[in-house]
Amino acid sequence: MARTIYVLNGPNLNLLGTREPETYGHASLTDVEKLCKATAAQFGLVADCRQSNREGELIDFVHEAHANKAAGIVINAGGYSHTSIALHDALAAVKIPTVEVHISNIHARENFRHHSFTAKAAFASLCGFGIDGYRLAINGLAAKIGAKEIEPKIGTKAKA
Repeated sequence: MARTIYVLNGPNLNLLGTREPETYGHASLTDVEKLCKATAAQFGLVADCRQSNREGELIDFVHEAHANKAAGIVINAGGYSHTSIALHDALAAVKIPTVEVHISNIHARENFRHHSFTAKAAFASLCGFGIDGYRLAINGLAAKIGAKEIEPKIGTKAKA
């Protein structure tokens, strides 16, 4: 089984921790990446975390995931979720199990955020759990692809 999952973050997520903390919290993108890597490791998976403010680069990451036979994708496409048919098409084309994540509850926000093109190319979508949504997404993705949680060695604690 492929062991790598791609965690893709879209525009403005590089500003986590400073951008609208009342909406997105105080955790940074580095915090998100640490959480994803630790959660993936619990299932013997490797999280390859990427961020881009450019739509085409996100699409290239999706294509790279396909070329590298990634086990899955977790994506927070940010504003592109609501506008990018091209990103939807890339996710649909590669047929990699995908979970969409949003830190805030997009359905409790402006009307234009209620529709997501990327959600239609994913098998699941999570929103409103803060950065913990990434942990939940990886857990769900692991279940979907049949990755089992690794038992911690005696004398060690699993990190979450």
